Amino acid sequence: MQMDIVDLTANSSATGVDAHEQFALDVLTGLCSSPKQIPAKYFYDDNGSRLFQQIMHQEEYYLSRAELAILDAAQHELPKLVEGENIDIIELGPGDGAKSRLVISGFLRAGRSVNYYPIDISAKALDLLANNLPKDRRLSVHGIIADYTQGLRYARALSGNRQLVLFLGSNIGNFDTCQSQAFLRSVWASLAAHDRLIVGFDLKKDVATLTSAYNDSGGHTRAFNLNLLRRINKELGADFDLNGFQHFGVYNPVLGAMESYLLSVRVQEVYIAALERSFGFEEFEPLHLEYSFKFLEQDIERLCDQIGFGLERNFYDPKHYVVDSLWSVHKNKSLS
Repeated sequence: MQMDIVDLTANSSATGVDAHEQFALDVLTGLCSSPKQIPAKYFYDDNGSRLFQQIMHQEEYYLSRAELAILDAAQHELPKLVEGENIDIIELGPGDGAKSRLVISGFLRAGRSVNYYPIDISAKALDLLANNLPKDRRLSVHGIIADYTQGLRYARALSGNRQLVLFLGSNIGNFDTCQSQAFLRSVWASLAAHDRLIVGFDLKKDVATLTSAYNDSGGHTRAFNLNLLRRINKELGADFDLNGFQHFGVYNPVLGAMESYLLSVRVQEVYIAALERSFGFEEFEPLHLEYSFKFLEQDIERLCDQIGFGLERNFYDPKHYVVDSLWSVHKNKSLS
């Protein structure tokens, strides 16, 4: 099996700002904010994608194992719930393909033909999954290097088949409430009536379990977060000293979210050549990197209904740590 890949990032954006310029602008805006912050979407350069794969295999990181258990059981049910002899499976942020393989295999065993469209901003991430997919003449794989909204529009324009979109791994938790609604509405707008979406949600649970997952003993989460500074050094000509920052992950019960920070361990100044300016850090000053929101079942039901989807089925792991929620697209429905 071979994967053809199209790179939609090769074209400049509608605003005329290319990806490098946007990165620089976002870093400037973030480091001028209080508290300082950098958008989590910049975690996933090629090295960041590789490091995240390592996190997924850590004992403390329950989410990947839980979701694999869910999809292993659900793969036999999904073909009964999603119609069409030819099905397009579109995945936003496919990871290493282990989860994708389970879903795709279920459809192939049911005698269906599958066009698989993995969408990721990182070319390296797409390379990682190629060898993990089923080898079957009824499977065609078309990688798309793009942001999710751009990639979804592109995939819809290619095919009139029934589409199943996968947004797994609790990636939705990186958005706050308003951002989640805006993003899921853009997904809804890209789909046709009766297409399906599966969204992975990390459920609220014991705080010790959450905290351990985001502070693994092997230090892989630390390396993943520090890689963001390494990326700024490499791409924007900065001089961040990676030994000058420590990783800190904590649960915020008011927000219902894990928060990831890098803390400056001393007073220091960082120069960024692409911005032609320096930024000062106080001792123990936080640099905010990520929210990871956790959910209750009623939060998921409310979000689904607000966007214009219909909740068809929730699939749980045995511990009820995670849920993969199957939604159908409803059109001509007034939003609540």
